[in-house]
Order: sequence, then C-alpha cells, then structure tokens
Amino acid sequence: MSSRIEDYALIGDLETAALVAKDGSIDWLCWPRFDSAACFAAMLGSPENGRWQLCPAGPIRSTRRHYRDDTLILETEVETSDGAVTIIDFMPPREEHSDLVRLVRGRRGQVPMKMELSLRFAYGKYVPWVTQPHRGLLRAVAGPQMAVLRTEAPLQGEDLKTFSEFTVRAGETVPFVLTYQESHLGTPRALDPGLALRQTETFWRQWIRQCCYRGSGRAAVRRSLITLKALTYWPTGGILAAPTASLPEKLGGTRNWDYRFCWLRDASYTLLALIRAGYHSEAGEWLAWLLRAVAGSPDQVQIMYGVGGERELYEREVKWLDGYDHSRPVRVGNAASEQLQLDIYGEVMSAMHYAHHAGHQETKAERGLQVALLKHLEKVWRKPDNGIWEMRGPRRHFTHSKVMAWLAFDRAIKSAEQFGLRGPVDRWRAVREEIHQDVCRNGYDAKLGSFVQFYGSKHVDASLLQIAKVGFLPATDPRVKGTVRAIERELAHDGFVLRYKTDQAQDGLPAGEGTFLICSFWLADNYVLMGQRAKASRLFKKLVELCNDVGLLAEEYDPKDKRMLGNFPQAYSHIALAHTAFELAGLPEYPKLKPPRRPAP
Repeated sequence: MSSRIEDYALIGDLETAALVAKDGSIDWLCWPRFDSAACFAAMLGSPENGRWQLCPAGPIRSTRRHYRDDTLILETEVETSDGAVTIIDFMPPREEHSDLVRLVRGRRGQVPMKMELSLRFAYGKYVPWVTQPHRGLLRAVAGPQMAVLRTEAPLQGEDLKTFSEFTVRAGETVPFVLTYQESHLGTPRALDPGLALRQTETFWRQWIRQCCYRGSGRAAVRRSLITLKALTYWPTGGILAAPTASLPEKLGGTRNWDYRFCWLRDASYTLLALIRAGYHSEAGEWLAWLLRAVAGSPDQVQIMYGVGGERELYEREVKWLDGYDHSRPVRVGNAASEQLQLDIYGEVMSAMHYAHHAGHQETKAERGLQVALLKHLEKVWRKPDNGIWEMRGPRRHFTHSKVMAWLAFDRAIKSAEQFGLRGPVDRWRAVREEIHQDVCRNGYDAKLGSFVQFYGSKHVDASLLQIAKVGFLPATDPRVKGTVRAIERELAHDGFVLRYKTDQAQDGLPAGEGTFLICSFWLADNYVLMGQRAKASRLFKKLVELCNDVGLLAEEYDPKDKRMLGNFPQAYSHIALAHTAFELAGLPEYPKLKPPRRPAP
C-alpha cells in the first residue's frame, strides 16, 4: 500500500512535480508536464508501477523532514544505529531539461544506503529498455520517452529494476540526478548538482521575498504561497488545481478525479491570494494565459483547460492501476471540462477587477474579453447548471451559481466606474438587479430561515458561505446569519465543514466523502465578517494545525480517522488558508503594488 496522503511532500520545477514519501520513495512524477502520463505511479498502484526509493539499508531510528527555509528543497534527516544522513530532494526550475536531484549527505558515522529505481512509463504500464553505456550513466528508453540517471554510486540491474548499495560517511555527499528528455534527442547534458542546489535555493528565496504578509500564521501563509507558485506552469502562466490524479475523496470510494488542469475558478482564487500577498507579475501572466485559453466564441468557454490552454481533456480509466488504497476507478482526464458552471464568470471578472486594482494595465483584448463574456452570460444565467461542485447528476438552478453570475456583472460595473471599462453599463446594472431579485426570491427559504443549495431545495450547501464574502448581501443580514447557522447545524462538526450531504444531493455518485478544507476556511471568513474574530481565530488555528510536517494540505480531511483525503497538495486549501489569514490580519483587500523584478528561472 502507498504511504498516507499526509506523509508526502512536494518538489517541482514549475513545469511538473513529484511527491516524496517519508520513507524516501518518490511515488508520483509525470514527465515532462504536470498533465503528462506518470513514470512513477506507485501512489495509485504498487511499486511495480514505478517508484524511486532512496533510504538507509538498515533499521531507522528516527526520521524528520522539513523544507529548507522558504524554498521547495526537501531535506529528510534520518538517524540509524550507524550514524545519520540527510537526503536532499529538489527539482531545479528548468532551462532545457527537467532534472530530479537527490543528494545523500553524511552527517555522522557511516550509514549503509540502498537505492531502488523502477521507471514505468504511461502510468506504470510500460517497462523501458535500460542500458548502461558507461559507469555512472544509466539510460532508460520507451518509445519517445527517455530518462537518464547519473550517479557516482554503483548500479546493478535485476528483475527489471535498478539497484544500488553504498555507504555514506560523515562529510560525504553522494549525488543522484535523473533527467528527462525525448529519446530522439540523445543523451542530455550533465547537471552540476551542487550548482543546481544553490541556484534553486536562490530562486525560491528571491521569489518569496516579495511577500508582504507579516501577520499571524506567517510561516503557514508563506508555505502556502510557495506551494501555489509550485503549481504554476511557468511556460504559459496556467495555474493547476493539484499535481495529482485520482486520489480518493473517500478511501475505497469512486470519487477519484484528475486535478492536473487549470480551472478558471481555482486559478482566479489563486491569483487573488498572490496579488494580495504582494505579487504582481503573476497577474499579467495569468491574464495572458486566460486570453489565449478562452480565445474564440464566448459560448465555447470551458470551466477548465490544460496547462497550455488545451480544451480536449477526455476522461478515461487506467484499468491496470489498483487505485490509492484500492479506490477505483483510477481516472485521468476530466469530463467536468464539458460541464456548464455559471460561477466561473463571476470568478474571472472578479480576478480581472482585482488585477486592475493591483496596478495591472488593462489591454484592449482584456476589455473585449470582459464585454464578450458578459454578453454571453446575459443569455445563459437563467439556465440550470452543474454547479461549483461539478455535480454529475441532473443540472439545477444552484443558488451559488446565480450569486456568482451576479458577481460578474457587479465587478464589471465597478471596473467601469473605477477604471473606465467601456460597455453597456446601464444594461449590466439592470441584469445585476434582476439576478439579485431572482436569488432572493427563489434561493431563500423563509421557513428554513436560510438560503438553499438550489431553487426548491430544502438543504444547504457550503458554497452559500460565499454570499457575504463576495458582497451579495452583508454578513449582518438576517438571511446570511440564518444560512451560517444552518450550515453549522447540518454540515459542520467541530468546525469541519462538508460541501453538502452526498446522500441527499443526487449528484450521480455513491455517497460519502471527507470534509472540504476550503469550506471550513470559508466558515472562518464568515465569522470575521460577522465580527466573531475570536471564533474565527480558533477555527483558523485548528485548520492550520492540520498541515502535515512540511506544511501541506490535501483537498479534504476525515475528522474521524484523522486522515487527509483527495488530491494533494490542493491549491484550493492553500488559497483558503492564505485568504483567512489575510482577513484576520486586516490586510487591505486591494493592495497597490509596484511591479517587482522577476527572478530568472
């Protein structure tokens, strides 16, 4: 069985990422991009589906991990009866090739080590042809794909795997560098691991230095921002939801989705967090990605795209993988890309309005995009949709979707008033008011004293916590207060909030999942808005304490079994952590920024 989800750490090069377990096994890596097929897929299967383990050969007394301060460089300190070593794992932000570097440094005594490398391309399906042209170099090829391992340690092949046994003494460093390149291009150049380590450290520290946040939970916020940056695809500016696929929302269940794509919603929230923390260049990069991704007819805008802006994200099952903890099916691609989700218009318009406040100079193309999106939204906002949670059951008139449609027009009006956005502003005001009245009339149940999940429903949904957050109604409104109380009563336990009750939702899937961490942070945000700051602070502290030993959060949490669930690390959760910290600290919602000098890759 794979390690617990919370026992993994993330490393990456801003184009792909790997997950490293506490036992020194890299169980997930997709090459050359986040959304490429995995060459290490043990996380969703078994070691036979690909992994790279590096650890002491004998019994381990203790293991302690941390990221080198303000970087994405992972250091695992291991104590044995023979001595102590530190394993340093990182991926340098790439120039030409993608490299995964592992350094074993002796700290005390002399420690026998072992290494096992099992490369399996196409999600663990294909065994590559492995050759060793000369000592210290191993080459693995499968069709168009190739990985090259360079090391000073002795290598031996057995049972379609590569092994190494060596001893590290105090003061010594044994490097391993695994490099990816398309096979027809030949053997890639050798990397200087020491120089790459210094450059990688410099890159991350220069980047995080721009962070302006100084409030409570500062370490957790900075780690969240680094994680969000690590989920950004450098070449295009696209922002991922998560670097993993098919990690279950319930152990043994079927709610297993591929999150290695760019949701407009998730990316918009990420952009807001980065700008509010003091970053500027990401706004221009993301807006440029957005313009390319949605280019074309407004009625063909999708809720999500590939990291390069791809539209065809066909969902399929990887039948030869058993799934994480036997949670099947294992899915790659995502059929939600074909859904109608009206809320994305509100998030995109809000993000663009936010970027303008931060000093981004709007282009003619961006102005045209906003007007075109609103023209289309005016035609479709009355339709039922699949909602923020991507229901696979019947489409509904989800209250949250309508509120976010209202937000789209509201932010466009504000952009017109404050930044000169040209368009039919009077018409936008009329539509905004029409949507507001529609939601208050059909999305609120006076008998329940609460807004409801969808028109005609008798149940609440955690997405209703957005009503006050986006300014649809003030937090002091009795209808908002009643909604918060209903969510506390029906969906929350000890501060941990479910999205909705899956046994009542007719969402097209078997019931059962963990609590959604972003929803719990939303509840804390509502406490802040309602003036209950002490209550918000207690909940925020409890949620931050869920972070694993290196500060990462998954999508969901099971309070009963105390296990993380869902894809990991999840941008949504880290976005929400940062936003709640900002609210508690009273950070300005619309900071004015000076464009910083962007560090080179």
